[in-house]
Amino acid sequence: MKECIDRGLLATGVLPGGLNLRRRANAMYLKSRRMQPVFARNIRLFSYALAVSEENANSGVVVTAPTCGACGVVPAVLRWTSEMMGNTEEEILHALAVAGLFGNIAKTNASISGAEVGCQGEVGVACAMAAAACTQLMGGSPAQIEHAAEMALEHHLGLNCCPVEGLVQIPCIDRNAHAATRAVDCAEFALAMDGKHMISYDEVVLAMKLSGIDMAAEYKETSLGGLSITYNLEEQREKEAKDKEAARVKRIEDELKALKAQQKEEKK
Repeated sequence: MKECIDRGLLATGVLPGGLNLRRRANAMYLKSRRMQPVFARNIRLFSYALAVSEENANSGVVVTAPTCGACGVVPAVLRWTSEMMGNTEEEILHALAVAGLFGNIAKTNASISGAEVGCQGEVGVACAMAAAACTQLMGGSPAQIEHAAEMALEHHLGLNCCPVEGLVQIPCIDRNAHAATRAVDCAEFALAMDGKHMISYDEVVLAMKLSGIDMAAEYKETSLGGLSITYNLEEQREKEAKDKEAARVKRIEDELKALKAQQKEEKK
């Protein structure tokens, strides 16, 4: 995870695939270094999550946490938290174990597949894992850790998976960045409370499963709904209009040819 962040922060250029999406982690990280720490938190988290997600989009080596499409959230939060808290390697490993526990609960009792439950099962679960790990590193109780994870997943319920042109770039990369900041927000919120909450993590996992069952196939990694069909909509309409006009012209030409052939036949 650390190596992936480091590679992603150094890389620049355009990601492959045809969308011409530029890498932004490097520029964002440099901007965060020029800011006061109080203002740099989100920008630094963004840069770390972008670094990993851009490596994934570039077919680089990543750690699934819990999936490739959501691989930027947990590393970003762990990196940022360890920098802020000065955590040891052992503490980070313990936090990873906590994250894995919540990820496996979601995988076992529902799904972490965008093709089954939409992006709530990928970025939503990644956010829950990161929130739990962050809360643990900040000294939270088991109840506070569970509260943070529950909140993180709860506020991703219903999130669909609509990759533009079938690529794990738009909106996937930015979703990782925003989920990283949300994970830290959930950890801070849980730490400010006493751990008591109305909805359990198990209940929100079940809600995610049921939402996934009810979600139409167009919104589950098929690129047939959502942003996948609204991206460049104006260009699509222009193309459809040109195609329609071309079809109309061809029909008229075919009718003229048929008419001429008929007239020729009548003269005989």
